[in-house]
Amino acid sequence: MLIVQSASASSPQRLSKSGSPVPCYWMQATSFVLSSCVLKGSILILCCIFLLQQKIKLPKKTARRYPAYELYLYGEGNYAEENKNLILTGIPILFLPGNAGSYKQVRSLGSIALRKAEDLDFKYHFNFFSVNFNEELVALYGGTLQQQTKFVHECLKVILRLYRGQEFAPTSVAIVGHSMGGLVARALLTLKNFKPELINLLITQATPHVAPVMPLDRYLTDFYTAVNNHWTLKAQDLRNLTTLSVAGGFRDYQVRSGLAFLPRLSQHDSALSVVSSAVPRAWASTDHLSIVWCKELILATIRAFFDLIDENTRQITEDPKKRMSVLNHHFVRHPGKIFEENPEVFTELTGTFTWVEVKTSKWTYSAYNDSDGKYFTFPLASHRESYSHIYCENTKLVVILKLQDYPSLSHIVILVPPSVGNKFTLDCEFFKEDSRTIQLPVTNLFSFGLSSSKILLNSTGLFYNVQLQHFNQVYQAFKIHVESHCQSLIGKYTCSKLFLSFSVPSFTEISAKLHMAQPENESRFPVLNIYSSSDCQYEVILKTSFLQILGQIIRFHAGALPVYVVSNILLTYGGQLSTLLSTGQCSEFSLELVRTAKPYKVEPIISIVVFLQGFNWFREIWDSLLLPEVDAAVLSSQDAWFPLVSLILFLFGTGIAYWSAVFFSTSLRIFSSLCLTLTRPTVLSKAKLITPRRLCMMGSLALVSWTTCGAFALFIIYLQYLFKVLTILNLYMKSEFCVFSIKSVKKSLSSSTTAEAANSLKIHVTVLNLFTWIVLLNLPSLVYWLKNLRYHVRLDPDPCRTTAIILVCILEILMNLSTSEVKSSKLLKMAAKVPLPLSVAVLAFGRMHLYKVPHFVTFSLFLHVLCCLQQCKSMPCHTVLTSFCG
Repeated sequence: MLIVQSASASSPQRLSKSGSPVPCYWMQATSFVLSSCVLKGSILILCCIFLLQQKIKLPKKTARRYPAYELYLYGEGNYAEENKNLILTGIPILFLPGNAGSYKQVRSLGSIALRKAEDLDFKYHFNFFSVNFNEELVALYGGTLQQQTKFVHECLKVILRLYRGQEFAPTSVAIVGHSMGGLVARALLTLKNFKPELINLLITQATPHVAPVMPLDRYLTDFYTAVNNHWTLKAQDLRNLTTLSVAGGFRDYQVRSGLAFLPRLSQHDSALSVVSSAVPRAWASTDHLSIVWCKELILATIRAFFDLIDENTRQITEDPKKRMSVLNHHFVRHPGKIFEENPEVFTELTGTFTWVEVKTSKWTYSAYNDSDGKYFTFPLASHRESYSHIYCENTKLVVILKLQDYPSLSHIVILVPPSVGNKFTLDCEFFKEDSRTIQLPVTNLFSFGLSSSKILLNSTGLFYNVQLQHFNQVYQAFKIHVESHCQSLIGKYTCSKLFLSFSVPSFTEISAKLHMAQPENESRFPVLNIYSSSDCQYEVILKTSFLQILGQIIRFHAGALPVYVVSNILLTYGGQLSTLLSTGQCSEFSLELVRTAKPYKVEPIISIVVFLQGFNWFREIWDSLLLPEVDAAVLSSQDAWFPLVSLILFLFGTGIAYWSAVFFSTSLRIFSSLCLTLTRPTVLSKAKLITPRRLCMMGSLALVSWTTCGAFALFIIYLQYLFKVLTILNLYMKSEFCVFSIKSVKKSLSSSTTAEAANSLKIHVTVLNLFTWIVLLNLPSLVYWLKNLRYHVRLDPDPCRTTAIILVCILEILMNLSTSEVKSSKLLKMAAKVPLPLSVAVLAFGRMHLYKVPHFVTFSLFLHVLCCLQQCKSMPCHTVLTSFCG
């Protein structure tokens, strides 16, 4: 038999109608950091207790090789004092912080684990270690990911060395990794000299396992490819490693949950992926940082750690099945105690409670001020043939048992303790699953909420499954309205793992969307679980939500928006060169953007290529040309793409390009007006195109790029270019008053000079706008270099060193040119046509590889410079008009 104790069981955290958590259950004041899962500003309570992060001395060779990294042991109070000499007897856990993360984040786990160990009189306890990665931006710069991985390997050996000579010395270390720290932990298996038995348990928190959020350099994408390929090819060798990935849910705006799901590699896979809102006793989504200290998730993790202890070895069990069973229990199934079919447990039931046998399939019990406890027994023999499940609920507990999962049980016993001063209600029923499953087809993606799908439930039972048919794509998003009309005072329903309660009659709205697309061969669909009352009538209405669809598109593809912005600017840049070739005049950026930035110029070409790649002959030709795979084809194979998405993103990119250009131009004019009040305009002069001074500047910046950081050289040339553009504006704005228009020029200048100045200024602003995005895409490596300058003067590896050297040479010439040297060049026709195919190439190869975007922009600017060099070479005096550069 199985005993269910209704009054003492804990209930899941319930959510209000708005979806925000009801206050979390706070710990005692002795805990160091306590927080709820409130996501719009996590609440921290700091208590006055002694904390110590003790630095572990590393071998000299390791410390010399990794000067920026450190290893710490967490402690507090007397526990920290006792471990000062590093005589450790616990179970080692290593915490790895993520992108810009601190090693001090381990205190969330360490403090609660210490409280739990104190409750057990230190029969078992854990030693929590953490790694200081110097808060590196490894999510944006992947050059040090391999270095971090090797350092963690050395830390594992140091940690295990601390336990030598102990009676219950560990042979492996459990790892908890937040964000990119979880990926570094997985990368340990790719090291040549790494012994897999060093780790047997890995828990990751909001780790993007599938792909990087922003692939800004090839080192990052190569690292991901190496790790994921190794885990795919060596799946059988990893069965002894148990991995749990916890995603933050929809409120994690940095790492969407779909990226945190580990792929299931085999039927006997030892990897488990969950969302925080589906974890028993948590039931709430977390943002990217609060997942580290969310109390409910930390408690689930610590409970799992203690349940994983083997009493014989006093370490985490070596049995993979036991580890998966414990993790499934705490993170998937239910929050009650682990059920074990042990007949000895039920040989004697103590107490003077009354025994009542219940033979009906549906039963309700209510009591007021009942001073006598009762045992209610349900014989299963008479129900197994007719029913598949039993469902019981009261105000604190909901239990659903599948009878087939417990073949040895003869009875189910429910213990109802005395209820003094309170009303107690208990409802139970046996039901057949097929009879309680109702299918609700979802509305079409393009219905935009104008049509709806609805069902009406005249409830006679306590539980219903509403299956949302054909709901399997990430771009499907719906609003579900549940309206109830009851005679009683309470109604409730859940969607997946989301549990809500509400007063009746009521009208409640919830959102329905997926974290990742369902496989094509998957026959199961999402289910809306309705826990109903027998005297209620429910109406379920489902409508497509257009705003939620846009939200899903942004959630899945916001990282590709810079690619679409650059593509639009390239089209505009090519359009300006075309008008310069045909009319001799350069058009305004905003007007040219409206005229040339059309999605039908680029999208059909990419769609045709993706379609043709489905044929073997085309793929053979494509591969023979050594061309990379089109990103849209990869996304389509992952069910994460359809043509309308690219159109929407292109329109977003057009809007961003337009308004950023307006803001950029306005800012330039404002700064130019301010500078005009402090300096006097320069005069016209003539100078050679290539001078010793400019060659010296090229060489200096190339040397800076080679010896320090390529992004630093790009930033310097960007500031120089910006100063040149401001000089042009100062030259042609009136000194008496400021006019915020490029057409404002001195009256003393000739009309031809005025037109030439305006044309040159328009081209320079467009090039500078284009170059701004290159600088932004390379900015993370610059920030990383500046932060680690005290350790290394030269950034190695540098993702943009070669590109920076080329761009420095191009821009040093380009910023000193005017349109007079360009419009008469024979190469201008080619330079005007190339931005269109380059715009197509940016969208084709840059969506999943942002670091490729500067290469295409560099080629376009290089052709522009060639036009000037070719024309200036034909000039007898080899001079150009430089009135626009001061």
